[in-house]
Amino acid sequence: MGAWLPSAPCTPQSCVDPAGAAAAAPRAVLRLTAVAVLLLTGIALAPLAGRLPARPVRWWCRWIVRAAGVRVRLGGAAAPTGGLLLVAHHVSWLDIPLLAAVRPARMLAKAEIRRWPVAGALAARGALFIERDRLRALPGTVARVAEALRGGRAVAVFPEGSTWCGRAHGPFRRAVFQAALDAGVPVQPVRVGYRTGAGAVSTVPAFVGADTLMASLWRVASARGLVAEVEVRPAIPPGRHPDRRALAQAAQRELSGCSSRRRPDPAVHPDGAAPAHVPGPAGTAGPVGAARHPARSRR
Repeated sequence: MGAWLPSAPCTPQSCVDPAGAAAAAPRAVLRLTAVAVLLLTGIALAPLAGRLPARPVRWWCRWIVRAAGVRVRLGGAAAPTGGLLLVAHHVSWLDIPLLAAVRPARMLAKAEIRRWPVAGALAARGALFIERDRLRALPGTVARVAEALRGGRAVAVFPEGSTWCGRAHGPFRRAVFQAALDAGVPVQPVRVGYRTGAGAVSTVPAFVGADTLMASLWRVASARGLVAEVEVRPAIPPGRHPDRRALAQAAQRELSGCSSRRRPDPAVHPDGAAPAHVPGPAGTAGPVGAARHPARSRR
């Protein structure tokens, strides 16, 4: 991996809270089994994905998170139809189904995810992959994202290019925003955060640094009272910003503390998003923002 790859200072030892009052081990095993069953169901139904209505796909993604023992609160406006670039800060593997619960999308993911057990097979059905150690491949990746956007698809990316613990976030990398400019589609910022049942920010779901997938899965499944808060911020329409730098900065501002800090209404709209007047919460990855990557560029 090259030195140019984005990185975060977060590590499991320095940033991740212990799970605290843990569920009994049998309960954690049952939760992980339920997650695996849902993922296997998704793999079986993947050939039909293009013909399934968006609503059941969104609910299936929420069930994955709920099966892991994490409650979900969705707030904000419904995401637009047509080509759309969804962007969010990256904290956890949970971010992926949570973004798809807002709107089913092709995920921009690092190529290594193909080797993940179960989830890798599902990702291979529809994700756009980036080879993080090949900078020369970046223009081609941006072109593939733009092509998907022009075709009316939603594409979800994590522009930080690395996972952070959730108490801090990194700057957005600009390259992937060029795809939205080239395709002439809106950018949809989505704020994702994790809290304890008491409302404090939780880093238990963080998947950072040298953390392993199995360690992170177990930590989440064995925790009690975790809540995922998802707020769909106003979409940034095409043509509002002249270049990818300005567009990336605008998207990051939408997800920063300058936006509303009220927490989302726990009532969920039938189609998976709360009514537009309901505000939401406060607030891997490759060089253009793929699904997950670490404090070191290893994952």
